[in-house]
Amino acid sequence: MDTINTSEQINLHRRRFFCTAAMTIAAAQLVISGSAEAQSATTEPASLPAGTNNSFGPLKQIDAGVLNVGYAEAGPANGPVVILLHGWPYDIYSFVDVTPLLASAGYHVIVPYLRGYRTTRFLSSETVRNGQPSAIAVDIVALMDALKIEKAILAGFDWGARTANIIAARGPERCKAMVSVSGYLIGSQEAGKMPLPPKAELQWWYQFYFATERGRAGYDKYRRDFAKLIWQLASPKWDVDDATFDRSAAAFDNPDHVSIVIHNYRWRLGLAEGEPKYDDLEKRLAAAPVITVPTITLEGDANGAPHPEPSSYAKMFSGKYSHRTIKGGIGHNLPQEAPQTFAEAVIEVDGY
Repeated sequence: MDTINTSEQINLHRRRFFCTAAMTIAAAQLVISGSAEAQSATTEPASLPAGTNNSFGPLKQIDAGVLNVGYAEAGPANGPVVILLHGWPYDIYSFVDVTPLLASAGYHVIVPYLRGYRTTRFLSSETVRNGQPSAIAVDIVALMDALKIEKAILAGFDWGARTANIIAARGPERCKAMVSVSGYLIGSQEAGKMPLPPKAELQWWYQFYFATERGRAGYDKYRRDFAKLIWQLASPKWDVDDATFDRSAAAFDNPDHVSIVIHNYRWRLGLAEGEPKYDDLEKRLAAAPVITVPTITLEGDANGAPHPEPSSYAKMFSGKYSHRTIKGGIGHNLPQEAPQTFAEAVIEVDGY
């Protein structure tokens, strides 16, 4: 790769990003489906509204760590790498409009399904179906290793933001910069045991539901209805059509999905054990390490999901840092509700 030329091109795209004319929908579809011409680093970045795209094209699979990971890929192979990380109960379609925006700006974009989603599978039936956050972060590092990615910009929301936070804190040499919706989300079992005021506890109703066997059975039986309810509560002003929801809901049919979700929330409350191999990492994370990589944090002005106030976590970022609250009724699934803003944040933090 010609580092000097690529850097110059990305800087040029960054300067042009906010003033480029809209590309056609057809051009965006070429970017996302893998056209060499559309992925050229000389193509100006798109300016497209949410809901423009509905497909990533063929997914790829690769063995990485304990998983065979399903992922979407777009953009030039020699471009700066961006890894986009989804949350629960969402999937990679949260980035279906962000991906072509970044690819058109010259970035090599990787969008993986987390463990327990769609085509990502455990390589062994004997592997513990562990949903603890540190295990998910190790998955992404293993994916980077499998794809021979030394360093990447990490960007995500919900579980994905927490995963990016952990990787940035665990090994900043693997994270060039970060975009994190809802800020600093690293926690611990001890922190999870601390009671909150009743109004705050009410927001976590599903966490307590999942702590029961009835909750596990209920989520298993009604996983799509459950996800739709969470979407409505978390993004009360987002008008989601059935086709958009159904595309993502298919990811929850993964045979390990329920086990991963239930273990994640039970682990947070100290009701389920983690794996000993993650104990050292968990101890370091429990100390709430400061994140040193350049970071932009985002928050929607209509986020109905539990989330901290931006002022409470600004001190947790010691590198170049900025926060912005996105107006216009934007909820929890910020990259899908405001893809242009999310993509702009990724490009901006790359210049920090």
